Amino acid sequence: MGYSVWPSGRLHLPESDDLAAAAAAKLAMAEHGGWYEPDASRSDETLVDLACEARASITRDGDWIEFDHDDEGDPKWSNQATAFYVAIAPFVRSGVVTIEGEDGARWSYTYAAGQMTQQGWNGWDGSVEPFGTYVDHP
Repeated sequence: MGYSVWPSGRLHLPESDDLAAAAAAKLAMAEHGGWYEPDASRSDETLVDLACEARASITRDGDWIEFDHDDEGDPKWSNQATAFYVAIAPFVRSGVVTIEGEDGARWSYTYAAGQMTQQGWNGWDGSVEPFGTYVDHP
């Protein structure tokens, strides 16, 4: 069960900020119950190491991180995945990550100057903003 997702995109997140961004993501994910277990994580984990938690495959290319579908796992969306994308915002200079849900729903997170906005309706919970009010839609 769960809601399968296919993320894609590229974010300008300097390599020098990677560990701080990963620490912020781990802290945020720990606040939302689910599969992520903060006690099992290492202090030197990078965003690439946390790709599974973002329900993605992440590769680093210099000061850019690239998101793709995780072919190895069976990525299912949750509040912890949302928390990951929200928590890294202060470290991202620019970029977009688009998520496609199993039912064809598409939403994206646009980052600019440490801020993140959501475009579209999250297919998993129907929200129009991360951790926002649920909006009933067809």
